[in-house]
Amino acid sequence: MTGYQAALAAFLAAPEAAGWRELGVFRNGLVARACQAADAETAAGHVVAPRPERVFAALAATRFEAVRVVILGQDPYPTPGHANGLAFSYAGPPPLPRSLANIRRELGDDLGRPVAPDGDLTGWARQGVLLLNTALTVREGAAKAGSHLALGWGVVTDALLAAVSTGRPHVVFMLWGNPAQLKRPLIDESRHLVLASAHPSPLSARRGFFGSRPFSQANAWLQAKGEAAIDW
Repeated sequence: MTGYQAALAAFLAAPEAAGWRELGVFRNGLVARACQAADAETAAGHVVAPRPERVFAALAATRFEAVRVVILGQDPYPTPGHANGLAFSYAGPPPLPRSLANIRRELGDDLGRPVAPDGDLTGWARQGVLLLNTALTVREGAAKAGSHLALGWGVVTDALLAAVSTGRPHVVFMLWGNPAQLKRPLIDESRHLVLASAHPSPLSARRGFFGSRPFSQANAWLQAKGEAAIDW
């Protein structure tokens, strides 16, 4: 067993998977089938991102019992070397991916202060911000965005979102763009806060993402529920 199937086995054996591996989606074969499909893509000669060892990075960095915010992306960056398993995060050299640059711009405007110029969002993940994509893999290359949306990941991430909604108290769900907002019925809004807006992509950021102030709204709501604010 190699590639993404091996990465799944390694993740499930790791201590940080304790809360996630108890979920039905890891027991009913759905995650395994998506990993098999990603391995088949590699076997067919496609370059798949992120690397297998990073495919479950979002779940490993934010344990189930620690989730306080969910930021939902579509799929990993298809640009070679950009994807690292955390939605919207980027740990490479400048320039930042354009969606991430817009997130940084809105963050600075929202909080009224300068923000870090780098794109590594690991610090958010460690505070309970689940940086989840609806598909956990993608083919690398120009015009390959969305190439794995039909690979089987959709039912997996739907199950993860539903489990967070059911099993965690007081979570802020940031749904940016129409594909993310289609997941809204999975969320119990009597218990959680949904912040829906346009996507931070350059194609749509000016249609409602800029000025949406999601970061300050999230912190105000968390603090009202007795939770600590996120250090954005």
